[in-house]
Amino acid sequence: MKNKPTNSVIKPRRTFLQKMAITSVGLIANAASPSRVLGNSPKQESKKILGPKFSSETLVTTLYQSLSDKQKTIVHFPFDHPLRSKVDNNWQITPVKIKDLFTSDQQMMIKEIFGGLHNPEYLDKVMKHMQEDGNGIENYTVAIFGLPGTGKFEFVLTGRHCTMRCDGDSVEGSAFGGPIFYGHASQSFTEAPDHPGNVYWYQAKSANQVFQALDPKQRNIALLKDAPAEQGTQTVKLRRGVSELDGLPVAEMSSDQKDLVEKVLSDLLLPFRRKDALEALKYIKKNGGFRGLRMSFYKNDDLGNDGIWDMWKLESNNMIWFFRGSPHVHVWVNVKA
Repeated sequence: MKNKPTNSVIKPRRTFLQKMAITSVGLIANAASPSRVLGNSPKQESKKILGPKFSSETLVTTLYQSLSDKQKTIVHFPFDHPLRSKVDNNWQITPVKIKDLFTSDQQMMIKEIFGGLHNPEYLDKVMKHMQEDGNGIENYTVAIFGLPGTGKFEFVLTGRHCTMRCDGDSVEGSAFGGPIFYGHASQSFTEAPDHPGNVYWYQAKSANQVFQALDPKQRNIALLKDAPAEQGTQTVKLRRGVSELDGLPVAEMSSDQKDLVEKVLSDLLLPFRRKDALEALKYIKKNGGFRGLRMSFYKNDDLGNDGIWDMWKLESNNMIWFFRGSPHVHVWVNVKA
């Protein structure tokens, strides 16, 4: 096994912003583009696409204005309510599912809001995981904090393997409006070592390319014994002191290895709309750039004992992207200015 990829594998150096502008994996998607229709019969639903002038933020306002007083008692909270900052791998932010609380038109708006938060080129895969994990988005739940259209607000959608937010930049200095979670259990609760059908496993394969490029000394620093436990919102708590961070500093990698880390970041940001991906990248770069990151891999829970690490993490003082691939994929994210 080679410690370093051949030059034919490494593309010429470009800034990550340039990559995000032209990359073939889909980050070129304009944030203002209409989302795909989210349904089982796209041809039948196509007339309901709301068009490019309706952003997810605009639709949150429209949804809020359409709520009855009864609906508001279930889904509407003050902006500073502590529930707004919660994140977990499998939870319902309100006790009533989308299908049981909202009208058909409101359900379509919720689908459009959620769809508009994603890269159109990846949205079908996101909806696939929600179908497998929760029998469709209609079985998830939503809450609205604050006053959309007139002040600070945040829309939050939760369920199995999903905590997603839309805040119109109301939450200052937080990418994605705050901590988010995504994941997928494909085909079974404990997936096979190669995670067949998992829509996010490509991110771990990308990260493992970095590990394969490390020399033995670097691997010794990057590979740790046990991954941190999942503890709900505490899982994404940022560690402010450099001495608290684990793993191999990206700044100490070779230029070819740094290229591979850039590719990992691009792959992590791929599922999200361009606006949010660029905001997250801006905050990462603000604190020393991606070279200020540390990368860790974990020996525990290596499915198949194949040395393709299912558990790994990218972390700095202002961001954490924690990928847990055993027994299936859980991904915890928190990026701040």
